[in-house]
Amino acid sequence: MFPELDPSLPKSEVRRHFLKSLAAASTATLAMGEPKLATSAQGQPIEHPKATADACILLWMAGGMAAPDTFDPKRYVPFEVGVPIKEVESTFPQIDTVVDNIKITQGLEQVAQVIDRGTLIRSHVLPDLGSILHSRHQYHWHTGYVPPQTVACPHIGSWMARVLGPRNPVIPPFITIGQRLEGVGESEELKAFTTAGFFGSQFGPMVLPYPEDAAQSVRPPKGMESGRFENRYKLFQRLIDRNPQREYMSDFHQQSMLRSMDNAYRLLSSQDRAAFDISQEPKNSAQRYSSSQFGKGCLLARRLVEAGARFVEVTTEYVPFLNWDTHANGHETLTRMKNEIDQPIAQLIRDLEQRKLLDRTLVVIASEFSRDMIMEGKPGSTANDQTTFPVDKLLEKKHYGQHRHFTGASCVVMFGGGIKRGVVYGASAKERPFVAVENPISVTDLHATILTAMGISPKTTFDIEGRPFYPTEDGKGVSVTELFA
Repeated sequence: MFPELDPSLPKSEVRRHFLKSLAAASTATLAMGEPKLATSAQGQPIEHPKATADACILLWMAGGMAAPDTFDPKRYVPFEVGVPIKEVESTFPQIDTVVDNIKITQGLEQVAQVIDRGTLIRSHVLPDLGSILHSRHQYHWHTGYVPPQTVACPHIGSWMARVLGPRNPVIPPFITIGQRLEGVGESEELKAFTTAGFFGSQFGPMVLPYPEDAAQSVRPPKGMESGRFENRYKLFQRLIDRNPQREYMSDFHQQSMLRSMDNAYRLLSSQDRAAFDISQEPKNSAQRYSSSQFGKGCLLARRLVEAGARFVEVTTEYVPFLNWDTHANGHETLTRMKNEIDQPIAQLIRDLEQRKLLDRTLVVIASEFSRDMIMEGKPGSTANDQTTFPVDKLLEKKHYGQHRHFTGASCVVMFGGGIKRGVVYGASAKERPFVAVENPISVTDLHATILTAMGISPKTTFDIEGRPFYPTEDGKGVSVTELFA
C-alpha cells in the first residue's frame, strides 16, 4: 500500500500525490492476471446470504449533501444580517412526512410522501482521511477502500457484475447515468473509481452522461448496414491488440477488453436496447419525473432495471463548486437541488412499487459526506468564489447555507430490497458538532449491508497477485441486520 498522505500538505499537493498514486495503481493493475475466486480462511467455499434484492439503484448526491438541510433537520434559523453563524443549524424549516415521527426539511415534500417505503439512516459516519477532498472520499465510498492503493479497486457495481453476473445477458449489469468523465474538474479522479479495476473492462460500467442520448449509445451508426458494422467491430478488435499500452497489459486484461466489446456488440444487435430510449416512455409517465437531467436519469434507471440491469448509479453530477458542492450560496443552491431531486426520487419509488419491482430493488440515496454551517477560512481570507467570507456572523445571503465539509454524520436513505419501512436508524447530536451519537454506520458496514441485500457475502475473496481482496476493506464489513425487515 502507498504511504498515507501528509494532512499538513496544501490541497494542491495532496491532489498531485493522489493523481500520481492513481496512475501508478492503474498501470500496475493492467499488468495483472485474472483474479481468482478464493475460499474462506478455513478452506471452505464462501457462503453467500439469501438475496433480498435482485437489483440496486444508487442515487448519488455528488458533492456533499448537507444532512441538516435535507434529511436530519436541526433548529431552523432564518436569514438575517448580523446573526452569529454559530447559531445557524438548519437553513430550512422541518416538514411533516407520512410517518408521524419522521421530519425532513422543506423542499422535499414529495420524498416526504414516500418515506414510509424505506429507512432513513442519520448516523452514516465517514472517516477523517487527513485532507477532506471530494476525490478521495468519492473513491472511498464507491470502492470501499481508502486511497491510495497499490491496485485499481473495483466500484461496488463491478463487484455485483463480477460475482452475480447479468440479470439479462444483453443488458449491461453495471450502468452509470449523469456523470461526464471529460470536460469537468477532477476528471481523472472520477475515472479512477468509475471502473472495474482489477476485474477487467468487461465488468466496468456503461457510462451514459446524458440520459436523453442513451438510445444513441446503443444504436449502430445511421446508414451502416449490419455487414459493415460487423467489419468495423472486427477492426476494433485488431486496434485493441495494437494498443500503445499493450506491452504493459496482461493477456487477461486484453481479453477482458475484447469481451466487453462482445457484450456491446450483442446489445447493439438486440431489441432489448429499446430500454435505453426514454422517448418511448408514455408522455404522462415521463413528465412525472420532471425534465431535469437527474429526473431523466431516474426514469432511465427504472427502465433499465425493468429490462434486467443489475446495478445502476444515477448522479446529480460532480462538478467542483456546483450542485451539492456548496462552498457559497448554500441555501440558494440547495433550494435548486431539492427542486431537481424531489419529484424524480418520489416517482421512481412509486413506479417501482406500482410495477411490483420495489420489493426486489434496493434504492440507496447517499453522498460522500455532509456539510456544516460553520464557514471555511479565516477572517479576511478569500474563498473559492473570490469573495471575503466572515467567520462570525451573516452579512450577505450568499453566506447563508451549509458550506464546510463534515464527516461526523451524514444521511443515507434506503428503499425496498428487504429493508424496513417507515423507520429512522441512528441519530446525530442535537447540538453542534452534529456527530453520530447512536448506531453509527461506517462505509465498510454500509457496503456490507448493501452487498448482503444483493446476496453477496462481505467475506467474498479474490486472489490478486497473491493478496486476498474483499468487497469490504480487509473483509471486515458487517451487515447491519437491524435494517432488514
